[in-house]
Amino acid sequence: YLITIISSKIMTQTYASWIDPDTPSYAQTTIALHPHQYIETRKHKAEAAARKKADDEATAEKTREREREKNERNNRTPAPSTSSPPTASPTTFSPTSSPTVDASPFKTFGLVMSDEFSVPGRSFSDGSDPRWTALDKNDYTNNALHYYAPSNAYTEGGSLHILTEAEDTDVVGFDDGVMRREKVTKRFKSAMLQSWNKFCFTGGIVEAEVVLPGRHDVGGLWPAFWLLGNIARHTYVGTSNNIWPWSMTSCDPLLADAQKLSGCLNTAHYGMKEGVGRGAPEIDIFEVQPGNVPANNQQFLKMPVGQPFSSASLQVAPGKSWKRPGPGNWPGPGEWYDTPKMKFGENTSMNINFYGTYNHFAAAPGPEYDYWSDAISQNRQLSSTHFERAHTFRLHWEPPSESSGDGFINWWLDDELIFSINGTSINSVTGAEIPSEPSYVLLNTAVSKDWGFPQKCPEGCPCKKYDCNSDKWDDTCGFSPGFCDMIKKKEPGADRAGAAYKVNWVRVYQDPDNPMHKVGCSTPERPTRLWIEGNEKYYKREGDSKPLKDVPTGGGACKGVGAGAACGGQERGLCVSGRCVCQGEYTGPTCLAAKGFDDIVWDAGERLQDLGFVVPGTGSPFFIGAAAVTAAVAAMVWEARRRRRMAKGGYTPLPNAIV
Repeated sequence: YLITIISSKIMTQTYASWIDPDTPSYAQTTIALHPHQYIETRKHKAEAAARKKADDEATAEKTREREREKNERNNRTPAPSTSSPPTASPTTFSPTSSPTVDASPFKTFGLVMSDEFSVPGRSFSDGSDPRWTALDKNDYTNNALHYYAPSNAYTEGGSLHILTEAEDTDVVGFDDGVMRREKVTKRFKSAMLQSWNKFCFTGGIVEAEVVLPGRHDVGGLWPAFWLLGNIARHTYVGTSNNIWPWSMTSCDPLLADAQKLSGCLNTAHYGMKEGVGRGAPEIDIFEVQPGNVPANNQQFLKMPVGQPFSSASLQVAPGKSWKRPGPGNWPGPGEWYDTPKMKFGENTSMNINFYGTYNHFAAAPGPEYDYWSDAISQNRQLSSTHFERAHTFRLHWEPPSESSGDGFINWWLDDELIFSINGTSINSVTGAEIPSEPSYVLLNTAVSKDWGFPQKCPEGCPCKKYDCNSDKWDDTCGFSPGFCDMIKKKEPGADRAGAAYKVNWVRVYQDPDNPMHKVGCSTPERPTRLWIEGNEKYYKREGDSKPLKDVPTGGGACKGVGAGAACGGQERGLCVSGRCVCQGEYTGPTCLAAKGFDDIVWDAGERLQDLGFVVPGTGSPFFIGAAAVTAAVAAMVWEARRRRRMAKGGYTPLPNAIV
């Protein structure tokens, strides 16, 4: 009887997902656009308009709901309100007669992750949210002038706000770029959200609706929306040396030292498959550079796209180490990748100002550890509207597989093609591949003198200090004109001065019929868990006990009794004896975040505690025997279920790892 109960519990256990309960019903699926067909397909334009209309109505309803909650909290009778009228059904499409190459036309993908950012007052500090972690860390990369502070990421008015402000932060800590302790003062605060080691996915569609920060004609801000392989944790540079942005699974003996996790390794350390190279490739959905330098001028002299622009790019290694084009020049014959196999949208240009990076590490034993990485990118012309109203950026990523061949990546803005690249055009040149690593999502705004600052220092300006709060001309002359006025000004309705990058939502979709599409940061084909655990010190700050804190369900301090706003209200959490108690599908210290975890835990460590069992705390022979039977049956059923799931996707579990 005991065995029957245990087996039933294991087999019927349900799993939460990453889908935000506030996600509108129309957003539960999306259509995979195709570069060959979208331009001629007017019906898709109608579908995009219908989605926008439905989203606007959903946003309006959220606003009305927040107003009703506010009225209730103030003990006022809420004003009568009416429900929004039902929206029209999304337009149904038929495939066009145009030939397809990369994917079936208008394939339906299902939602696997969403965050609508509709609950005000959320915190993203470490241990507060199941999806995101807002860094509390100095950024040593890219000549950064900012400090990433959790307080600069918050939800308000139905959006995530990433605020960049002119505020000082004194940093005394270990610079993992130069590997020594340093004291610096960063003159700007901003924020970065990462889903590192929480939510990752391999293959699918990811999109976000955003309003870009600042002014379109003032350079200096660097907002971004991007993906990175889970083996590297951005700004923790000890995790990325000779790891970023490698995307080569085969063995090249000449590059075996440069690629830390080379396919030439003949052992299965850390659970990784023997002979399969690993790394952390980067896919930039956008990196935006505002400014007032137009096309065919200054640094954009040979380009039909100038500032402001968004750059869509794939950054991979190994890069081309021979016959490379020079920055600012168009590639000559044989100097770059096979552009006939790429596709380009309107109002775009190849980014000829940045072809990649030569990666050299001072502590490396020799030059054999150096390598080129390439940035294959396309710039899209933007305008003031992208900084004033919401627009949707989308990425469709297909890893290499039997069905997609060498894989492909398509970038879109408001359902208009920016760039499309096929894996064959990369692999045939350097051996690099379309990424197949489980990747996490990043949202951030940086401030760097490497991005959007004046190309040349103004006459007489030393360009050594960048401090908007200084009265000295020498400290402010290196900025773009108007930058300090912009960053020190309060936006309409804002409580704090600064420039806000606003994200209305983030959504990820996958093809339910594609076994290569997976959710998880450590998958059967590309495990990462044991590597991260074995190199944990590189993934955490000095003084941290572990890289990520656990996220509690409730327990945050609150005032009052019952459904107060501090714990999210009746639907999300209650205030009981001065502490938040979460309701339903909500979690976090103050119950403001929707729950989320993987439906299938591919690499959980197989602990009995993960199943929710607790061994009875008694010395009774009966209970000892029952506990033994429980453990044995649970382990067998768990293993059987895990193998069935993997087999269903066409994967055979790897043997026990050698660590």
